[in-house]
Amino acid sequence: MWTELAPIGRDQGSGGYRRYAWTGADADCRTWFQEQAQARGLHYESDHNGNQWAWLGDPTAGDAVVTGSHLDSVPDGGAFDGPLGVVSAFAALDELRSRGVEFTRPLAITNFGDEEGARFGLACVGSRLTAGLLSREQAYALTDADGISLPQAMENAGYDPEHIGPDRERLARVGAYVELHVEQGRALDLTGDAVGIASAIWPHGRWRFDFRGEANHAGTTRLIDRRDPMLTYAETVLAARRAAELAGAVATFGKVSVEPNGVNAIPSLVRGWLDSRAADQSALDTVLAEVERAARERAERDGVDLTVVQESFTPVVEFEHALRDEINRLLGGQAPILGTGAGHDAGILSAAVPTAMLFVRNPTGVSHSPAENAAEDDCTAGVLALADVLEGLACR
Repeated sequence: MWTELAPIGRDQGSGGYRRYAWTGADADCRTWFQEQAQARGLHYESDHNGNQWAWLGDPTAGDAVVTGSHLDSVPDGGAFDGPLGVVSAFAALDELRSRGVEFTRPLAITNFGDEEGARFGLACVGSRLTAGLLSREQAYALTDADGISLPQAMENAGYDPEHIGPDRERLARVGAYVELHVEQGRALDLTGDAVGIASAIWPHGRWRFDFRGEANHAGTTRLIDRRDPMLTYAETVLAARRAAELAGAVATFGKVSVEPNGVNAIPSLVRGWLDSRAADQSALDTVLAEVERAARERAERDGVDLTVVQESFTPVVEFEHALRDEINRLLGGQAPILGTGAGHDAGILSAAVPTAMLFVRNPTGVSHSPAENAAEDDCTAGVLALADVLEGLACR
């Protein structure tokens, strides 16, 4: 499975993946998922939000155990973030069948659409729509860098966007969702464990900072006469780093657009996107307040106008303790319990169904990069751990 999936959407120059929602690479990943489901005799369906489901047992019976992840990527992302959870889900089902177990609850494997938000700027679109955390109107307003709206992109890919929105009937069938994911950090590498269990997801969000100045000639405009928003943006980037260090949080300006984007032109607009995360809400609020304070102070000095827009926010997610404790018991009570600053579909769905996560060791801790990695032995350990969990939940 890994060999078949690996070439899809891979850029030959960077070695990273560009599997953006509702593109050709995304379609190829979806075809791969459907083929894997059909090869195992599973009932395949795509819901009205474009999420894929592969069912063993009656999908309408209720109290189902669901596992899976996503197949899309960030720009030049790694091979493991998302796909490891989907491949491991199919492999865990194969393992359970080889054990000859008898399923007493329905089992489903999922691929949630547009988890990374690389194309439309909002993470976990598929699961947000399903859980009712993103309205139809909000989804219809999402556009990519080329001005193509989310419904247009879905139509272009052969999907009908007319009925996107909450899927309460489907979620009512789910008794538990367990997502396996490569660790995005080095906690397991430091403890020497191949597999860990998630405790919580830090509160996190994305904010867009629009710095508006005045376009002018780079060679003839005196420094004192300039209203250069790039200066304000640069100071804001540094302020974010300082604020995060002081609060024990993280803050990143990882995306920027410039207008008119000419080498010999002072910009009229610099737009930067801030991603910030912290272990608790108070620390996150402190970081954002300090970054905005510093940005506005510098903007006033530079004669620049500033607008700050919150594009997404997810509060702290504490995974259900009862499910987490049961999973820990099924794994022998020895797996480390880890918090994480990365968002996941499991975190979004926790608002509607009991959810949990397993992490597989990442020896470098690198993620969202072509250097992202996990050893084959650790991936196998993850599959076996997931199989043990699914057996304990769905086969008792």
